[in-house]
Amino acid sequence: MTVEEFEEFYAHTVARLTGQLYVMLGDLHEAQDVVQEAFVRGWNRRRQLDRDGQPEAWIRTVAWRLAVSRWRFRRRTTEAWRRGGAPPVVEGPGPDHLVLVEALRGLPPQQRRTLALHYLCDLSVDQVATETGLSAGTVKTHLSRGRAALAHRLEDPRGARPGIDHPSGEEAPGE
Repeated sequence: MTVEEFEEFYAHTVARLTGQLYVMLGDLHEAQDVVQEAFVRGWNRRRQLDRDGQPEAWIRTVAWRLAVSRWRFRRRTTEAWRRGGAPPVVEGPGPDHLVLVEALRGLPPQQRRTLALHYLCDLSVDQVATETGLSAGTVKTHLSRGRAALAHRLEDPRGARPGIDHPSGEEAPGE
């Protein structure tokens, strides 16, 4: 892949890949960081990316692995803070987060990743299996359980969509 081809590849895929990782991770800034880092690593391998024929999947996989490495680092750091004293209290995310992303955050990470790859990235079950290293049967199980969990998390007994119809979480007058 020439410099120009890589620049064109970047321009056409960076937004899509960032969106995909955002859904997988639930954190836009983290998604932006890991996608940028994956592109930096891809730059050094652009000739190999061209030969492999799936540069977008390579970038997405590298970005995911970077995010997992960061999670592990943070977990070790948190454990060190616990041993050395409590970290400062940090407020949770504000009410402006999307309902779907919030629901996805409640799923196990592998299930969330599988759903994102299948539905957001438009990958087939076999492609998801290849990219994640899971069997096709396990991918199908994650998809089935993830859909069921999302349906449960997103349902509202009144028929309203929390955070969308009533962003403040309050009921509308007359309800």
